[in-house]
Amino acid sequence: MTELLYQTDSYLREFDATVTAVEGNAVALDHTAFYPGGGGQPNDLGTLSAKDKAWKVVKVRKAGDVVWHEVEGTPPEVGMQLHGALDWDRRYSLMRTHTAMHILCGVIFRDYGASVTGGNMELLRGRMDFEFETMRQELVREIEEKVNAEVANARDVRVKILPRQEAFQIPDLIRTKINLLPEGITQVRTVEIVGLDLQADGGTHVANTREVGHIRVVDYKSKGKINKRIEVAVE
Repeated sequence: MTELLYQTDSYLREFDATVTAVEGNAVALDHTAFYPGGGGQPNDLGTLSAKDKAWKVVKVRKAGDVVWHEVEGTPPEVGMQLHGALDWDRRYSLMRTHTAMHILCGVIFRDYGASVTGGNMELLRGRMDFEFETMRQELVREIEEKVNAEVANARDVRVKILPRQEAFQIPDLIRTKINLLPEGITQVRTVEIVGLDLQADGGTHVANTREVGHIRVVDYKSKGKINKRIEVAVE
């Protein structure tokens, strides 16, 4: 089992850990700050090092309770003490983007009551699909103004890990059309943009909406009768 340091501290850039298992070119660690991807957010990249040797982390994935770090070259051995360092510019860009998507989701749910039907993100770009019957330019510009007002409101972003039963007593915790949380999960991590949005979420976020920067709607399109897509860039 890997302790997930990123769940409680998204700003942790470096950490020390021990190799607990090796499979092919991938190593498992007793704890990690590398986000393995999920919920539309890509995995982190970076390096693992020991004394005078370093390995480039090219992919991170989660299998059950274990996070695997795929590296270039011959991997470290079980028991080795390693120092991990994230590609921080990449991670912080993804944090800003992920929080921007929650601002977008929060504004649309609050003001229009539309549920999310899908979404994805990359560095400083993201898309989200909503249950809208119509989507016109006037509405899109209105949404853009509202999300940037929430950035300017400098709302704090808070993370909590709650027992499943307590978490599911929170109204509208699951904003996606389909509940993606596995039945067997005993704890639920929540991300709250204070005064705007509260969702179950496993990704990494900035601590305050002002860190996001300007959000620009770059495109919108119909993906079905009641399924409309909004694409944004974070600047």
